[in-house]
Amino acid sequence: MTRTRLTPTRHLTRLLTTALAGAVALSACSPAAPAEPPADLLIINGRVFTGDADRGPSNAVAVRGTTIAAVGPTAALSRLQGPATTVVDARGGLVAPGFNDAHLHLLSGGFTLGQVDLAGLASLEAIQQSIRTFAAAHPDAPWVEGFGWPYAPFPDSSPTAAQLDAAVADRPAVMNCYDGHSLWVNTRALEAAGITAKTPNPPNGEIVRDPRTNRPTGHLKEAAADLVRRAMPPPTDDQRQAALRAAVTHAHRLGVTSVQNAGTSLTDMALLEAARNSGDLALRTYAAFRAHGATTEADADAMVATWQRIGDERPTLRTGIVKMFADGVIESRTAALIDPYPGSAERGTPQLTPEDLTRVVTLLDRRGLQVQIHATGDRGVQMALDAFAHAAQVNPAPARGRRHRIEHVETISEPDIARFQALGVVASMQPMHVVLGDMNSPSPSGPWPDNVGPERQRRAWAWRRIARQGARVVFGSDWPVATLNPGPALWLATTRTGTAGDVPQAMPMADVLRAYTSEAAWASFDESRKGLLAPGQLADVVVLTSDVLNAPPATPDAISVAATVFDGRVVFRKP
Repeated sequence: MTRTRLTPTRHLTRLLTTALAGAVALSACSPAAPAEPPADLLIINGRVFTGDADRGPSNAVAVRGTTIAAVGPTAALSRLQGPATTVVDARGGLVAPGFNDAHLHLLSGGFTLGQVDLAGLASLEAIQQSIRTFAAAHPDAPWVEGFGWPYAPFPDSSPTAAQLDAAVADRPAVMNCYDGHSLWVNTRALEAAGITAKTPNPPNGEIVRDPRTNRPTGHLKEAAADLVRRAMPPPTDDQRQAALRAAVTHAHRLGVTSVQNAGTSLTDMALLEAARNSGDLALRTYAAFRAHGATTEADADAMVATWQRIGDERPTLRTGIVKMFADGVIESRTAALIDPYPGSAERGTPQLTPEDLTRVVTLLDRRGLQVQIHATGDRGVQMALDAFAHAAQVNPAPARGRRHRIEHVETISEPDIARFQALGVVASMQPMHVVLGDMNSPSPSGPWPDNVGPERQRRAWAWRRIARQGARVVFGSDWPVATLNPGPALWLATTRTGTAGDVPQAMPMADVLRAYTSEAAWASFDESRKGLLAPGQLADVVVLTSDVLNAPPATPDAISVAATVFDGRVVFRKP
């Protein structure tokens, strides 16, 4: 008998054939593997920006429940579509983690949506007409309120009560400056607050006065504005709830799914907690307490107790962060500078002494609280860095680590640029602030560059230099100081356009997106559950109408939102 010798190839073929036959026989008597459950939501045909540089290109996202189930090609993820699956066709637009605004004032912004809008008005006549029209449309409002007036239309950047009386004189009227650090009031408001020539300036505030008569002009700076605010009727619970709902709806239209509230009163914290508990807070909110130079051990203990009560388990409301002020703003020369303002011996007055700031920061750091410090001038930034350095030197590291922050960082001394990375301090910055000085100025260069001069302007909003040192940079809006819309901020941060800007500080779009998403999540100790498009992360997603990574926007209004997903639900779709 002739025996056929198997070659290695024929031997392998026989083994594979035998194995395949066995597998077929086994499958015939074994139950089929269960099918993967369908997705609740599919976003297809987009350019997916996961936020993770190690992930390859994708164009679809699958959501199951409140979390991301998968990220991959549309063809592969389409198998997860079931009869009840909601499908969003991105039509080539960018699909990214929902925007996380790292610095805003949520309730204040919500209230401004129901006030007279003065933003962008270039003349006193236009401002007065807007106020006049609003007052006529709201005859029953006991006070007429507005927001956003610019400095440019007013001589010496200082409005007067007489100018506001010309628009509304039958009741008190108060108009907040766009920067939130000055108040313009009419005669009726001054009378309601009892402000006269004999009223002293409060600490950290100035009642602007007529130099001849000492009478108040109607312009109140910093803490002096509180003299009028205390005379105003407080908003009702219904009004505050309506303002919160309006703010949330506004955020969804703009692709914002997380916010970091910079300074939250106890009343507002209670409102947010009630909304969280009832399921009505459809915005992930990281709310900062407030502290000042007189903050005590007992105050810090109360903050920690509230932090523990609110907890970290329900991510629609979290805290554990405290807001403080080092200085004011450059536009009104209340920011603290190392060298004097141009043409003046003044350097600005810090809102706290360096000793008080350091004492309170060290106290809060010892309790494990995160601290964010408002600092716009280079001296204010230096004071904040010094306070953080001292706390790290004398206190043991908190269990969760230190992620202290400086808010705004509008100008900075050269040696302090590297200190952010060395101290592990986050630079929380607002791209739209770059152009606010240009838009609110009687001079071609703007009050901001006029007040800092060319040398400090070269170190203005140095986010790229700070980031290249290895420090964390996060972006926000400071709404209602600037628009909540991230679109113009994305454009500006990547082009650095504006006379107060500096093109070498422009950042790549991918880095800007991370500053609004994953980096912002890290800055709030929340990187483990949001900020990326990855399986297991919370399903907060924004879909833009264009792919801003491959086709950079030519204008600030070229970036718009097609859809917003919060907690796995589509909460906004562009009509």
